[in-house]
Amino acid sequence: MQDFETKLLLAIFLPGLLVVFFTRVTFHHVVGLVLTLALIAASVYAGYTHNWLLYVADAVSLTVGFWFASRMVKNARENQIEE
Repeated sequence: MQDFETKLLLAIFLPGLLVVFFTRVTFHHVVGLVLTLALIAASVYAGYTHNWLLYVADAVSLTVGFWFASRMVKNARENQIEE
């Protein structure tokens, strides 16, 4: 049971953080989302994720991370225009 709890905790936070990280590296929020989706797809294919609750947690985390990353990019572009 402890293994599932660890996977759930990681599924809640890690995809959103990865979207933000990849967005900071590539300077584009869609590229950050696609790279994170590719990593999650690879982990599902390898058999690390096999529960619907983990899929839902990944999806919610991706959505929140994408929202935050798009906001971050928008604010950065607005600040760049003002200068």
